[in-house]
Amino acid sequence: MASEIIVDARGHHCPVPTLRLRRALEDAAPGSEVRLYADDPMARIDVPHFAAGAGFEVLETAQEAGTLSFLVRKPV
Repeated sequence: MASEIIVDARGHHCPVPTLRLRRALEDAAPGSEVRLYADDPMARIDVPHFAAGAGFEVLETAQEAGTLSFLVRKPV
């Protein structure tokens, strides 16, 4: 499998992180994984909500030093 696609949206307020994630997932091949980094606390709510509504799978959610990290898979 190819390496994950990285989207760094730190320093941006929602909805920008979610919009950048959506664009990356739309451009990605089926089965690809996209990792989003965001520091807006609203991303903790917005990203899972977007992913569920759009049919993407959130594989991992983590937080370290104020940065949220989401690993999202595009279905095959």
